[in-house]
Amino acid sequence: MTRLLSGAVLVAMAVSAIWFLGTLPLLAVAELVLLLALHEYDRVAGALDLQIAGVVAGAAAMLTCAAVALPGAPLGAVLVAALVALGALALVANRPAARSLGDVVALHRLAGREGLLLLMATVMASDTCQYYTGRAFGRRPLAPAISPGKTVEGALGGFVGGAACFAIVGHWWLPAVPVAMRVLLGLALVALGIVGDLFESRLKRGAGLKDSSTLIPGHGGVLDRIDALLFAAPVFYVFVRYGFRH
Repeated sequence: MTRLLSGAVLVAMAVSAIWFLGTLPLLAVAELVLLLALHEYDRVAGALDLQIAGVVAGAAAMLTCAAVALPGAPLGAVLVAALVALGALALVANRPAARSLGDVVALHRLAGREGLLLLMATVMASDTCQYYTGRAFGRRPLAPAISPGKTVEGALGGFVGGAACFAIVGHWWLPAVPVAMRVLLGLALVALGIVGDLFESRLKRGAGLKDSSTLIPGHGGVLDRIDALLFAAPVFYVFVRYGFRH
């Protein structure tokens, strides 16, 4: 029940922010979520005995997020500066550099609130279908060494549910995209979401952690909730930005 209530509150907050806030207020919310996720990422990395340049990585991620979201911002310069700074710190410290997890909020500006909600709905539909399909029909483990609870059957259910959601809802929310392209993009987003989920699961498993934090009752931390979006959102952004014209 706690997980269900927390999930309902999170969905209501996310939909309200996307639907009613403008670009700048939404950017502020995204930056806050990004900072929380980076804090949790730093905690997981610490458990793995990895050194992360927290201030520089956080600043680079926040600048990248802002540069992508704001029209006319020098995105290329920001990304290059972030890579140079993180690479230099890694060389000086002789430690592996952690990847900056930048959250893409420009979808709200480029594809509108409907486009951003479509991405979130696709990921949530995929997660829900994976869970229930896996419980009902799951037999073969998908990645037992990383996430023992995931099954091949559950993943297939996620592909069907997520792609169907993107193709059907996208008919109204992304009408410029042909149906075949919506199906293919939906499948790609589901695949990226699964990869993001497994990526975070591998980090947590190596660190001996069940959740990235206990911030959200029944769900773990912020990073646990956005792991799929961290991989799917950038690809969707590139498609919206360069793949078609409204």
